[in-house]
Amino acid sequence: MEGIGNMRRIRLVVAYDGTNYHGWQYQPNAVTIEEVLNKALTELLREPIAVIGASRTDAGVHAQGNVAVFDTKNRMAADKICLAVNQRLPEDIRVQSSEEVATDWHPRKRRCVKTYEYKILNRRIEMPDKRLYTYHCYYDLDLEKMRQAAEFILGEHDFKSFCSAKTQVTDTVRTVYDLKLERDQEDVITIRITGSGFLYNMVRIIAGTLLWAGTGLIRPEAVGEILAAEDRRKAGPTAPAKGLTLIRMHYPDETAEMP
Repeated sequence: MEGIGNMRRIRLVVAYDGTNYHGWQYQPNAVTIEEVLNKALTELLREPIAVIGASRTDAGVHAQGNVAVFDTKNRMAADKICLAVNQRLPEDIRVQSSEEVATDWHPRKRRCVKTYEYKILNRRIEMPDKRLYTYHCYYDLDLEKMRQAAEFILGEHDFKSFCSAKTQVTDTVRTVYDLKLERDQEDVITIRITGSGFLYNMVRIIAGTLLWAGTGLIRPEAVGEILAAEDRRKAGPTAPAKGLTLIRMHYPDETAEMP
């Protein structure tokens, strides 16, 4: 066992396939990412570990770059923790990096820019190898109309129409910095969205609304009207979780805050 000393805070970047998990956050009767990470780190460092996640992703949602921190007295080199803990994790969870940060560094209390991708397989018949990571839409989607609709999402808005009715947040104003849609040669449409933060189910509701525009159920301009209505019932359905991946969390101010 490594030597014991003062408490340190370690930051992790975590990637996972969310298919077999009931989201990030610990639940007493279901397996979650947080629970599996805590168990593996506790065994590795031989002390009780409780990670704090930046984004508490829903059941079935994937991640390439979620961020979490934990405190430890263990002196194991910070950059080696990711390699050591990955040997104890199931193959659908991998810590991409580990580093020491200031003891007061908190992933949910720092200014953060988040990037998500939502993937839609747009072809008549589903492809089996895409089934866990895309939402299959067999209607022909008009990508140009989806792009026109997406223009109304850009910028600072009250996104009350685009968050789950059960959200407990009172301030529903958010800023979307970038929103792009691309279609690849395998008929996968990727909606890539970057913003200052996202409300509960916001990205999936945006995806569901852009799908409406793509199928011609609404005019692209209707997205502006849906925003103005500030009414969840006006927006499209919440697209299924499996198409969503948290790509990256960027902390613009961190260079000044790191030790």
